[in-house]
Amino acid sequence: MRDIADTFADKYNPEFFKRFMALLKREHPAFEPDRFLALIYDARWEQEPFKRRIRHIAEALRMTLPDSYSDALAVLTRMAPKCRGVEYLFFPDFVEAYGLDDWDASIPALERFTPSSSSEFAVRPFIVQDSEKMMKQMLEWACHPDHHVRRLASEGCRPRLPWAMALDRFKADPSPILPILERLKRDPSEYVRKSVANNVNDISKDHPDIVKQLARNWYGENAQTDWIVKHGCRGLLRGGDPDALSLLGFAILPDVTVSGLTLVKETVAVGEELAFSFTIRANSSASQRLRVEYGIDFVKANGKTLRKLFKITENRYDRTERRYVRTYHFKDLTTRKHYPGKHRLAVILNGVELAAADFCVTAGN
Repeated sequence: MRDIADTFADKYNPEFFKRFMALLKREHPAFEPDRFLALIYDARWEQEPFKRRIRHIAEALRMTLPDSYSDALAVLTRMAPKCRGVEYLFFPDFVEAYGLDDWDASIPALERFTPSSSSEFAVRPFIVQDSEKMMKQMLEWACHPDHHVRRLASEGCRPRLPWAMALDRFKADPSPILPILERLKRDPSEYVRKSVANNVNDISKDHPDIVKQLARNWYGENAQTDWIVKHGCRGLLRGGDPDALSLLGFAILPDVTVSGLTLVKETVAVGEELAFSFTIRANSSASQRLRVEYGIDFVKANGKTLRKLFKITENRYDRTERRYVRTYHFKDLTTRKHYPGKHRLAVILNGVELAAADFCVTAGN
């Protein structure tokens, strides 16, 4: 995620600031562009990652907008509909940084900012400061006519939201989250339902039994809730949890054989592709539902390995053979950087590793 953030940091270029300052000058004629740019381009700017640049811009705005927090917030509120996208996360961050002592002004501002630039990070300090009060507000947001605000109700209270501070209180006890998820599980917006599923997946990492009971209650209501359950239980499915597998119709102990796992080469350089193939044979004539994945144990910068799973298919199998050919590209991405060392590729069915092979990754040119 850090690599993605660093890519987003490049959005803050001179052309971006030129457009933003022109908008700000129209809304607040006393705004001083030269002073703002001097505050932005200080000695720290070039070394700062995306999240820190967001706060850096918020700090520069605090020094160039009206002294009164509420007056400064009014300027940003008028601008918000014209400032849409991830690069404008400094709008809600301004509230996070300077508005914790003024809930009456801050909470409506976060509601107005989230359709343009999500307030999912900014609500979290308010939850930490007064979780009961803030969760009542988020339960109200779960009924809001705007789907962005409804998503905020779920996304903002995820216990393990990426890029954000963890909500340790909810990692220990997620019960305050559950009424929000119940209210949103049938939401007409896929955007909202995906957030619900991601929240469920977060909870499953600390409280699998709570999620499995929730899954039993929800599964079978309709296609939308079934998707939420399946997506929200993905961590449990990958781990081969027997209750989650059984609920979703997967064989707990699949009666299959994986054979012929072949890597086209034993050594691959960063930037190259690795092709591989294998065969699955079902040993029973009884139909079995299988979740077929492959995993790669990637070497990290510290020399340790971390497995990443890649889904191939979900299918029903009887006494048949199916051969799969796949290719993984060891090209560095914003989401993953590859390091030299001994790697391992495994074929995994319903959470069970049934075949594996080692290979080496070398530095690219």
